Amino acid sequence: MVDVISACIFLHFHGSKSLEVPFHRDSQMTMKGLYFQQSSTSEEVTFVFRDRENLPVTEDNYVKLQVKACALSQINTKLLAEMKMEKEFFPVGREVAGIVLDVGSKVSFFQPDDEVVGILPLDSEDPGLCEAVRVHEHYLVHKPEKVTWTEAAGTIRDGLRAYTALHYLSHLSPGKSVLIMDGAGALGTIAIQLAHHRGAKVISTACSLEDKQFLERFRPPIARVIDVSNGKAHVTDSCLEETGGLGVDIVLDAGVRLYSKDDEPAEKLQLLPHKHDIITLLGVGGHWVTTEENLQLDPPDSHCLFLKGAAVAFLNDEVWNLSNVQQGKYLSTYFKRRDGEVINWCF
Repeated sequence: MVDVISACIFLHFHGSKSLEVPFHRDSQMTMKGLYFQQSSTSEEVTFVFRDRENLPVTEDNYVKLQVKACALSQINTKLLAEMKMEKEFFPVGREVAGIVLDVGSKVSFFQPDDEVVGILPLDSEDPGLCEAVRVHEHYLVHKPEKVTWTEAAGTIRDGLRAYTALHYLSHLSPGKSVLIMDGAGALGTIAIQLAHHRGAKVISTACSLEDKQFLERFRPPIARVIDVSNGKAHVTDSCLEETGGLGVDIVLDAGVRLYSKDDEPAEKLQLLPHKHDIITLLGVGGHWVTTEENLQLDPPDSHCLFLKGAAVAFLNDEVWNLSNVQQGKYLSTYFKRRDGEVINWCF
């Protein structure tokens, strides 16, 4: 079960892609939905519109949702293959925001005309890029009134990732120092605001001059913005200097280099820190939250982490959909903005 800070999406958000979906309130029996089809002989993906029946809700705990906006998130074909979820046509668009049209007989959290936002499960038969979808109520939460449709759909996944990383995987608390790599990215932007909200000291990296200027406009300000675009700034030295040689308490990376420059693919050489740099700048008892699913640690790396009493956690944003324990459930949490206004945002 996940609760995520709401204030983050009322502030800056950088890099989301979402669009609004038209809806016709007539009794049409079919509607168009977007799917992708992967070639059996190559990795080429083809997108197609297919007719879908506009069926009523028949399952007890399901909700029929009029889609107002849908985020265009990346399709992880590798994960689908690993989970044995491959099929000829796979639905496109999983982060949706919209209005409840109808509910099943055992739905307890929602009623018609409620404004909601959620993430469709991996095995959903309905694409988010459709006029209406049917989804289990546990995959939805109420949308805050002051958040637009596109903001809700465009931020829910990265909001969930940021909160999982900083709350569940690294136990963020006031006074801790946090290094957020690529802070101008979608995940980084929300993570910075969440860390500030919790009273942490934030250090971040910028991958371009534009990103650096964007990060320097944050209020409250980021303690240090490290511009890695020119290859001159050393992340490890900057973090140790900023923390008085103690190292940072939490690192949220955006990928790392695993090998030497001679053995690393060309696309990974630019801007990403080496895993040894992350281990070096991590403080005693620190937490390294990584998005690198193929992370490999050699015995000396593990020994260094052992001496520091540090931990490594993997950020898998699909774990809430894949876990039989969590079942994709979300809970509401109330937060107060700096002006004292209560905000209800739920993940």
